[in-house]
Amino acid sequence: MKFKAAKKPFMLSSGASLRDAAFAVLPVPYERTVSYGKGTRLGPAAIIEASPQVELWDEETKAETWKKGIFTAEAADCSLPEARFFPALERTVDGLLGATGAVPFFLGGEHSITQALLPPFIRRHKRLSVLHFDAHADLRVEYRGSRHSHACAVYPASRTNRVVQVGIRSVGHDEVRFHNAGNVKTHLMHENRDLEKLARTVLRELTDTVYLTIDVDGFDPAVMPGTGTPQPGGFQWYEALGLFKAVCAAKKVVGVDIVETAPVKGSHITELAAAKLAYRLMGYLA
Repeated sequence: MKFKAAKKPFMLSSGASLRDAAFAVLPVPYERTVSYGKGTRLGPAAIIEASPQVELWDEETKAETWKKGIFTAEAADCSLPEARFFPALERTVDGLLGATGAVPFFLGGEHSITQALLPPFIRRHKRLSVLHFDAHADLRVEYRGSRHSHACAVYPASRTNRVVQVGIRSVGHDEVRFHNAGNVKTHLMHENRDLEKLARTVLRELTDTVYLTIDVDGFDPAVMPGTGTPQPGGFQWYEALGLFKAVCAAKKVVGVDIVETAPVKGSHITELAAAKLAYRLMGYLA
């Protein structure tokens, strides 16, 4: 499977081939099952558009991570019907993993895309665990008639793999039976205000190999206001970075998705923050 380079790359870091890049960015502008605010299909392009406003020299890592090589692929085709889209996206991810040793960064799009992103990683990595950063548990079997709803994002993976959830402050009555059972460990935000202790606990619960799925509503709306289903009381910027840095340092992070950015007209806060988050995570992993 061939991947064409995007005309407008993330961080304007053009020139890196997929084979030689340390990181590969795949935009996935999928929006089909949003249940409140809309606009996630615009998120990936907005993040990439904002990314040149992030300095190439990162003030925390003291490095120009882009020099490691960042390849940005053309956006995934999200026009297919739901039943065909998810298998097609899974094949695309499988092809991407087969074509490069780069760490993939997927920019969404609604959180439902994680259902197609994870299986190729699960097949490749024994004992893969998932760190799920979100305001919502996303453990519904189906929602509003769809098993591919954003509200079901991590349910399929939780049937086979360890899922550790942080930032959670909204659990549906039909998710309660799953949120601390089987492979799932959920850390409700209001019960885990000691974030250093939370980080230590999360590191114990994760396996050595980790996939990181980040719904931007895991952050407080003051940090990430542009999202479809905001909830009060989320992570502040440096609180979340502290957790991510600890995980990136202690574990092998093999893939990252950042989803649910829904740009707000007249504001660039969320897409800029999401771009800086992606670049900072690359810096941690580099």
